[in-house]
Amino acid sequence: MSEESKKVLGIRHLPIFPLPLVLMPFEILPLHIFEDKYRKMLEDIAVSKNMFGVSLFEPEEQGPDRPAAGSTGCVAEIRESHLLEDGRSNILTTGVIRYRIENYVSSPDPYLVAEVEFFEDVDEPETEIEPLADEVFGLFKRVAQAAHKISGQQGDFPEIPQAEPEQLSFLVSAAFNLDNEVKYRMLEMRKTSERLSHLRDVLSRSVDQVEETAKINKVSRTNGHVKKKIDID
Repeated sequence: MSEESKKVLGIRHLPIFPLPLVLMPFEILPLHIFEDKYRKMLEDIAVSKNMFGVSLFEPEEQGPDRPAAGSTGCVAEIRESHLLEDGRSNILTTGVIRYRIENYVSSPDPYLVAEVEFFEDVDEPETEIEPLADEVFGLFKRVAQAAHKISGQQGDFPEIPQAEPEQLSFLVSAAFNLDNEVKYRMLEMRKTSERLSHLRDVLSRSVDQVEETAKINKVSRTNGHVKKKIDID
């Protein structure tokens, strides 16, 4: 059993916080809590495991008032909490493990509570996923290095440690400003290889463009005095 599964052991009913975003396992998410019902939620979970569910919810003008049963979300664990004088809170959370909402349960609480089923990726042969993980990490590092140059930050690019494949797939997914629809599909995937393959395609399409932008930025900072001509067609 993984450490993430151990954290939610014994939890069957989970408070649900609907938000217009997708949280990934291992992703850091800061939140500002101001509504009374979620202030109450923080008080309630503080006496247990300090966890709640974050589920994507983008309400239309007319439509359901909650994430649908059968939808996927991610458990958020509160790592830091700062209570303000007026009762609002600033919290820092980390994604832990995914869940599927089975149904909602009746509760006297003002916030949603759902019966959930937790899940992780299925086991796959290391020989299948490790080469993919290495390829994705290499592409991600190239994009990150180019972005570092574009930002104009001083100093050497910091060393990025490579996580194990499943964690890597979530961290890379979280690192980019993906549309909610795309990110949600990644969250639902139950194979690390499938997620890594999709990330490889996304990164492969963008890495050359980002590196080219970094080169152009470098030229602009040197007033165009470079030895090599850059083709920007």
